[in-house]
Amino acid sequence: MNECENCQFTDQEKMRDLLYSEKYLTSTYNTVVTECATPEVLSCMTNLLEETHKMQQQVFREMNSRGWYPVAPAEQKKIDQTKQKFASAVEA
Repeated sequence: MNECENCQFTDQEKMRDLLYSEKYLTSTYNTVVTECATPEVLSCMTNLLEETHKMQQQVFREMNSRGWYPVAPAEQKKIDQTKQKFASAVEA
């Protein structure tokens, strides 16, 4: 008997796999969008990219609501430092 025949994935593992898959798809579609040769293909691929981003966000929100992907709020000091860093880069 194959030892994986009785393997069961938890809901958390399934959701994590789904999230990783969505992230991979958005990365791939983004690359494709930059290389589209016709407006029709560009439109189609842009729509796919947008829908995939939406699905990724839905999976993330669900995982976050279950405590499976906690995100700590950013400290205001760090936000201000990052803004300053990028503002300096734009000015240069």
